[in-house]
Amino acid sequence: MKKWWVMLLSAFWLAGLLGCSSAAGNGPAGEAAPGSGETGAPVELNMMTFSFAGGGWPEDHAVVRELNKRLNIKLNIEWIPMDVYGQKLNVLAASNDFPDVFLVEGPEFNKWKDKGVFMDIEPELAKYPNFTKYLSREYLELMNPKGKIYGLPFYITDTRDSLIIRKDWLDKLGLKAPTTVDEFLEVAKAFAREDPDGNGKDDTYGFSFSIVNGKLTNLDAIIGAFGLGNEWTEQDGQLIPLQVQTEELKPFLAYLREAYLSGALDPEFATNKVKDPLSKLEAGKVGIATVVPNEFYTSTLPALKKNAPGAELVQLIPPKGRGGLQATHTIGNTSKIVINAHIDPAKQQKALELLNYLLSDDGYDLIKNGVEGVHYQRTAEGTFEKLEAFDKDRPQLLSVWFFRRYDPEVQIRKWDDPQYAKNVLKFYETNAKHRWKNPAEGLSSETFDQKGLRLLGRWVDTMTKVAMGQLPLSAVDEAAAAWKRDGGDQIIREINEEYRKTKE
Repeated sequence: MKKWWVMLLSAFWLAGLLGCSSAAGNGPAGEAAPGSGETGAPVELNMMTFSFAGGGWPEDHAVVRELNKRLNIKLNIEWIPMDVYGQKLNVLAASNDFPDVFLVEGPEFNKWKDKGVFMDIEPELAKYPNFTKYLSREYLELMNPKGKIYGLPFYITDTRDSLIIRKDWLDKLGLKAPTTVDEFLEVAKAFAREDPDGNGKDDTYGFSFSIVNGKLTNLDAIIGAFGLGNEWTEQDGQLIPLQVQTEELKPFLAYLREAYLSGALDPEFATNKVKDPLSKLEAGKVGIATVVPNEFYTSTLPALKKNAPGAELVQLIPPKGRGGLQATHTIGNTSKIVINAHIDPAKQQKALELLNYLLSDDGYDLIKNGVEGVHYQRTAEGTFEKLEAFDKDRPQLLSVWFFRRYDPEVQIRKWDDPQYAKNVLKFYETNAKHRWKNPAEGLSSETFDQKGLRLLGRWVDTMTKVAMGQLPLSAVDEAAAAWKRDGGDQIIREINEEYRKTKE
C-alpha cells in the first residue's frame, strides 16, 4: 500500500511539473470532447451540488460556456449552501423531482440506493473508461451494492488536514515541538501562561477545538492518541462506537480537564463554530491548530503574518499517546455523484459523457485551472501565469465542490511554484503514516438516521461538562449507558450487521 501511495504521488507530481493539457486540446490522441462533433440541438442537463463561502457561479460562466460548446449541452447548475444541502435533497425526494445529475451525501445515498432513485453505472464502465482510470476502485465500490455502481465517489484526500504549530512561539520560550500528548499539554500551557506574543497580556491559548453535530472536531490527533476510535473502532471483529469506549474516554477527558482548568485549552471551545479554532490561530490567539495544507500557504500563513509579521508555522507530527498510538484527521469518502434513474436514457448517456469528460485531461484541466486566455495564459518561456479573472470567476469550483479525479494535487494549479506543490504533498505524505480510518465508513443505520444526532447531542453535552470539571469522570459511564439504552444498542446491532455484509 505504501509503495502504491508513493508511486501515485510521484505520478501526480510529474504531471504537475509538465503542466496539464490546455483547453485547446493537448490531451492524448483521440481524446476529443464527446460532443464536439455533434450538430443537433444541445441536450439540457440540470446539475446540483453544494456550495460554501462565496456561493456558486452565475448562470453565464466561462467554464459553463466552454463545457456547453465542447459537449453540445446546455448545463444548468444549482448551487445549494452546504448547511441546508441535506434538507434540499429530502425536499426533492418528497416531490420526486431530483435533478439529472447531482451530488448526494452518504446518509441520503444509503437511504435511497435500493429505491430505484439512481442509475446503475456499472454496465457503462467500459464505454466511459475514465471512471476506472482516474477513480479509486476501493471508493468506486464503497457503499455500492455488490455488482452495482449507483454513485461515483466524490474524492477527498483522506489524510489531508494537518496539525500546525507556532514555531516562533516555541523558539521564544525555548521549547521543542511536542512529540507526545504530555509534551503537547506542557507546550500548550506555556503558550497560555508565558506571553509568547510579548504583548504583556494574558490573551493566548495553547489549542482549541469545536463541537459540530455532536462530534469533537479539530481534535483528532489527541482523541486517537488515547486509543479512541474515529467514531467507531474494531475489537475482536465487532465495531464499537466511541460513545461506549469508557475506559479510553476517562483519561482523555481528564486530560482535557487539566488543559481547560490550566488555561491551555481555549475556554470558548464549547461554543466554537467549525472554523473558529483556525481563525483564532490566524488572529494570533492560539498556538496549535488544524489546517488544510493548500490553505496553509495561500490563506492561513498570510492572514497570520498580517497580525504577526514575524510569525512562523510548521507542521506538527501527531503526538504519541501514552501507549504509543498516533492518529491524524482522516476523512471518509462517502459522498457520491449520481445520475437520476428516471430521466430519458439519452439524457443519462449525456450525463455520463459529461462526468467522463470532467476526468479527461482536457476536461480536468478546464475545471482545475479554467479557460486558457481568460483565467490563465502561457508565457513566452512556456510556463503559465494566472490572470486576474481566475480569482474573480473561481473557475475551479466544479473540481472543488462537485467531481474530480483521485488526485491529491486537486488544488495545485499549473502556474503554482513547484516548491509549493512539494510542500503540500509533504504534508499529505507525513499524515498518511498516521491514517486513522473509521471502520464503519459508509455503513448505515436506520436508528441512527432517526435518533443519532439527538443521542450525540446529549452525550457530547455530558462530555463537555466533564471536561470543564462540572461533572465527575463517573458521568462518562452514565452517559454511555444512556446512549445505549435510548437507541445506541440498536445502532450498534445495525452497523455490525452492515459490517458483516461487507465481509461476505
